[in-house]
Amino acid sequence: MYKKLAFAGLSLVFASSALAQVVKPAPLVSIASQDKFFEHIAEHCGKAYEGEVTVNNPAADGFEGPLIMHVRKCTEDRLEIPFHVGDNHSRTWILTKTGSGISLKHDHRYADGSYDEQTMYGGHTLDAGYERAQSFPVDQYSKEMFFEQGIPASNTNIWQMYIYPETFTYRLIREGREFRVDFDLTNEVELPPTPWGYQD
Repeated sequence: MYKKLAFAGLSLVFASSALAQVVKPAPLVSIASQDKFFEHIAEHCGKAYEGEVTVNNPAADGFEGPLIMHVRKCTEDRLEIPFHVGDNHSRTWILTKTGSGISLKHDHRYADGSYDEQTMYGGHTLDAGYERAQSFPVDQYSKEMFFEQGIPASNTNIWQMYIYPETFTYRLIREGREFRVDFDLTNEVELPPTPWGYQD
C-alpha cells in the first residue's frame, strides 16, 4: 500500500511540473487611459526637471530648496520617480499597474537607506481616469498606518498626477488641505544624486 501511495504521489509531482511548464501567467490587465498615462510619463525616462510649489494651503514647511523630479526607472508596469527636495533625497514615487488599476506609493528612506517609519503610503485608482490625469484615493494600508501614527486627517487623502506636454503636476488634496508642485517639462536639468536606499 505504501509503495502505491508513493508512486501516486510521484505521478502527481510530475503532472504538476508539466502543468507549470504549459500554463503561462495571464497578461497584466490594464485599460487604454492608464496605459497612455504610463506612456506619457515614460517618454521622459532618464530625464530630470525642476518644479515649484504652486499651492501650499495651509502653509507648511519642508519643501524649501530646489525641487527636482527624476523619471529614473521605467518598465511596462512600474515607474520610479524620485522627488528631491534640496539635499533631501528620501522620497521616491512608485507607480505600479496592478491589474485592477494603478497604485501610487511613497517610498521614504533615511540617509542610510533604511525605511522611514512612515513609508509606502499612497492610494489606488478607482476608475479609468484620463490619459493625462489620474487620481489615487488613499488605500487601506495607508489608512491603518495614519491611524496608528496619530494623523487620522490623512485618511481622506487623494493624490493626483497630471502629465501634459509642458508640465507634470503632483497634487495632494483632502478637506482643509491642498498641496501642489508643478514641474517644467520644457527645461531639463542636471540629474540629481541616487535617491536614498537605491543603487545606480
